[in-house]
Amino acid sequence: MSDALLAPAQMPPPLSKELYDELTASIRGPVYARPEQNDVKSDFTEYSAIFNGNVLTLAKAVVCPLDADDMSRVIIFCNKHSLSPSIKAGGYGTAGWAINGEIIVDLSRLVEIDIEAPNEDGSFTSLKDTAPANSKGKRRVGEGSSGTSGPSGATPHSGKRRREEDAALRSYDSASATVAAFLSGSTPPASPTDQPPPTNRRRLETTPPGAAGDLYLAATNADINMASLSSSESSNSPTAGQSPASQVVSPATYATTPSPVRETGQGSPATSASTRLQASADPFAYLNAPSSSQPLPAVVQSSFSQPGPLRSWTAAGSTLAGSDLTEGLLFHAHAEPLHEHAYVTFGAGMRQKEIDRYTAQNKLEAKNGVGEGIPYHVPFSAHPVGSSIMMLGGFGFLSRLRGLSIDNLVEVEMVLADGQIVVVNENEHPDLWWAVRGAGPALGVATRYKARAFPVPVVFAGNIIYRFNRATAPSLIRHFRDCVKGAPRELYANAILTAGPAGKDSLVVIQMCYVGDKEHGQEFLSAISSWDGEKCMLNEVDEKSFLHQQDSVAQVLRGKAGRQWFIRSALISSLPDDLINETVAQFADTPVGCTWLFELAGGALTDFENTCVPKSQREAAFTIAALHQWEMNIDDDRCIDSAEEWIAGTLDPVHLGGPLPCFLGRLEPPERTKACFGDSWERLVEIKKKYDPSNIFRNSFWPLNAEGDIVQPNTHEPPLPLGLRR
Repeated sequence: MSDALLAPAQMPPPLSKELYDELTASIRGPVYARPEQNDVKSDFTEYSAIFNGNVLTLAKAVVCPLDADDMSRVIIFCNKHSLSPSIKAGGYGTAGWAINGEIIVDLSRLVEIDIEAPNEDGSFTSLKDTAPANSKGKRRVGEGSSGTSGPSGATPHSGKRRREEDAALRSYDSASATVAAFLSGSTPPASPTDQPPPTNRRRLETTPPGAAGDLYLAATNADINMASLSSSESSNSPTAGQSPASQVVSPATYATTPSPVRETGQGSPATSASTRLQASADPFAYLNAPSSSQPLPAVVQSSFSQPGPLRSWTAAGSTLAGSDLTEGLLFHAHAEPLHEHAYVTFGAGMRQKEIDRYTAQNKLEAKNGVGEGIPYHVPFSAHPVGSSIMMLGGFGFLSRLRGLSIDNLVEVEMVLADGQIVVVNENEHPDLWWAVRGAGPALGVATRYKARAFPVPVVFAGNIIYRFNRATAPSLIRHFRDCVKGAPRELYANAILTAGPAGKDSLVVIQMCYVGDKEHGQEFLSAISSWDGEKCMLNEVDEKSFLHQQDSVAQVLRGKAGRQWFIRSALISSLPDDLINETVAQFADTPVGCTWLFELAGGALTDFENTCVPKSQREAAFTIAALHQWEMNIDDDRCIDSAEEWIAGTLDPVHLGGPLPCFLGRLEPPERTKACFGDSWERLVEIKKKYDPSNIFRNSFWPLNAEGDIVQPNTHEPPLPLGLRR
């Protein structure tokens, strides 16, 4: 929903000049007032936009604090003038809470980051002993450098530069060049004889031509453009000098035959991609095949045939050496970490992808002293999320091995409802420490975090993609379920059903991420890919950096800012056959843009108890999510109803309360919000009363008012003028 739809008479009153002057005088960060003309493009318009295009804001101003002191002054200002703040912490939230307040607080200027090894006794430098980056100077942003460091050692970014970087972070093709080529739609179609009957899916009549083209290619038995896989990650053009025959390979060739040892060290003779693939029957052979006119990229020059336990990745002779694509691969895969974990300090305005990039580039020394060191990563969700995941749950590729994001938080700097600045940890404000990890946004504003990060030299990970077939998909999901049952903690796995447009097939994508090397991960790939109900369209599982694996869910989802979004999630105890059958039948009639996700849970999640996310939630077998996106001009009730019916109806018999708090969505029923916290709810309510008695942080998932009464979910959003529909 755009503000441009509001008539002048429907616009909220702007922040008065007196209040604007008072606010700007009290803080160092910039303040952007709502323009009087609603259709005027302004900094307010840009700063108040969120990922979900169907959320209306009636805020009076946006403020961008530079540190906790600024944040404190904003909260004091809001209390003084009975204004409700809402916190926009740099993520991709779709519920709309971030812009529902009268004053939007944008934390995008809080972009400091640092990584440190633990002290000899295992301790770390407390946030209390480290001044925030922007506190070293007293100049406003735009008045000159304050001498502080941003994520890459530069001075703090201007708002414009920060927004440009944010847009760049929404590119996910670096996760897999193979999948990027597969999803691009630039490859030639296969023979019609190779295609099964299309799925029963109709195009929405209001869908403009090509509206979903960036989300799904013609999911036929399409060929893969080999030229794009042996050149840079951003190119899809044929390599000069290649014939058409050497540029493509049919997905039918992506067999599950075990890969032979690859003789691809330095000095290997150059052969064409198609010749090498046919000769080896290796589903990953295209990663090793140089063209006749171009040297092999460094990222795929692996010396698998070298003797001894150490296997290195070579960078010689490549224009990609030193690029992000090589992060995590230019060292020995078996390098031994010197530290069990490290500590990463980061500002609340940091996007998760920025943090992953920073830690990938700033490796820590290995015991054997080879290579450039080992990257350490904070256990986050897969991209894209913001830093607030550290207070809401955070389930991702490392969670089964290391726990949720909240389980790896060791300190948080917060501004409380009265403006007090505190550092919260297990020894200071222990009651708040328990509650912050799972319900933090309802209790205060986090400005800085310190979290554990773990060594991740390499992962054996990627996608196995099948065409969705209503008749065979239940068998595939059952096979996936049975293969991952009892899996070790090192294995993350999910199954994704993603709906294609009319005339195009939907897909079933199985993702695996084994936190280790190929030798140990291959058995899980072999088991999962042994299903023979349909031909595998693409199998690109191989060793890669964790940095790029983090992009893989977003790469398949192909989400876009400005669309309508709807999310529902659940934690379930089991996945019985009858629910699988019913799920597939329901999914077959979902509209384009609908994605249903099954994630294997368990593992280390059950090890942590002293947070407000209860044991009952942590013992779930699977996390389930419906992630729906559709164009703004489409009005189809199925986009919402199908998600609600699946989550609240079909899966109800196996529910374990509500979802993880990080999956709470827009207009969430209060009962489901309370169910997220199970037996922890009553204690959480008492802590909320203690630290936020006036409920100033009501623009969050919190389902109660200041008196403790349940409020309906639409009260979280500003009242719409008559005639406007969300």
